[in-house]
Amino acid sequence: MSEIRLLEEADFAAFVTLAANAYPAFKLASEEDRERIRQRFLIRSAEPTNHFYGLFRDQRLIGGMILYDFTMQLLSVRALVGGVGTIGVDLLRKKEKVAYELMQFFLHHYQSRGATLTTLYPFRPDFYRQMGFGAGTQMSQYHVQPSDLPRGSKEQIVFLRTDQKELLRDCYNRVMERGHGLMEKSDIELSGLFNNVANRIVAYKRDERVLGYMVFSFKPSEQENFLVNDLVVRELFYETREALAGLFGFLHSQADQVRRVVFNTQDEDFYHALRDPRNGTGKLLPDIYHESNTQGVGIMYRVLDTPGIFSLLRNHNFGIEDCTLKLTVHDSFFSENDGSTILQFRGGRPSVQIGGDYDIEIALDVAEFSSLLMGAVRFTSLYNYGLAEISDQSEVDTIDRLFRTERKPICTTPF
Repeated sequence: MSEIRLLEEADFAAFVTLAANAYPAFKLASEEDRERIRQRFLIRSAEPTNHFYGLFRDQRLIGGMILYDFTMQLLSVRALVGGVGTIGVDLLRKKEKVAYELMQFFLHHYQSRGATLTTLYPFRPDFYRQMGFGAGTQMSQYHVQPSDLPRGSKEQIVFLRTDQKELLRDCYNRVMERGHGLMEKSDIELSGLFNNVANRIVAYKRDERVLGYMVFSFKPSEQENFLVNDLVVRELFYETREALAGLFGFLHSQADQVRRVVFNTQDEDFYHALRDPRNGTGKLLPDIYHESNTQGVGIMYRVLDTPGIFSLLRNHNFGIEDCTLKLTVHDSFFSENDGSTILQFRGGRPSVQIGGDYDIEIALDVAEFSSLLMGAVRFTSLYNYGLAEISDQSEVDTIDRLFRTERKPICTTPF
């Protein structure tokens, strides 16, 4: 019989052992390393939005995870979204449904708190897709020569001090409000940006207000030459084109010291900003397309409550469509969310109906539905790939317009 509960201070040493075995990249090779991470976990557990849970059998910790209470800009509303990370299972208890029980607890925990959406970074996307998580926006990595960036004015660019971190938060919050998918920054995350000695933070500052900022660090090249370094951009947010131009101008001016600027971005149009978007590998894809960047899949989303998420989004504009839609979501992992919902859209505003007639019916798995609702994929693509069905093929464009978002979801929050 399993018991899942919040960890107490005495449990954290065992949790560190789980994490060390599940995540060798933590490199916890010594007792000093383990004690350091234990203290870090204890500090994080005091943050009101972080919750350390363990799964116990016979009073022994054999699995654990961290749950995160996120506030996300979900389309046009702020919403509670549950996150999960650092899932670890005792190496001797693999294939004993420990991860299954932890994930079931995670989903029910946030359902009971009224959340309609959850999120995670997968160690294996296929594993979590089976649990109903759908892919979010891909991350692209560019390796850009500084001289290939626009030459903007850096007159307003300054380094931000620790006592100015609230100016950064204010800028981020304004960008968040205009976007989709970003999470509010916790105090721990914000302090971590400034306390990390490897980070440098510059900002476009005007009239005591930050209108854009960039967090970056230096990375030595693979060559045995300490004078050759790359500049890695960790975060880049801006409110105005002038702010972005200033930040680009700062990077452009580093050409004498920096070999390449490494951007990790979910901006699909980024390559248009570059004089030369090639990443320096010289590869052609397949024969005449120059390699510009590499891509990776990462963050995944999962709808917990289909009627509930449309009630939450009742004032969101899904376009100008007028139709009544029967939405059938197949959810074999979380039975409470398996079934059909009838939605009436009037001027793009949804309302949940109890029974009645409908114009169109679509059916799809919860993983694909979650990606669709978040705007990470178009309905047309799901239909063409055989991942969604529709009662009337001539209405594919109607459903595509309903769920098409102005921008894909962006998330830079690590967890």
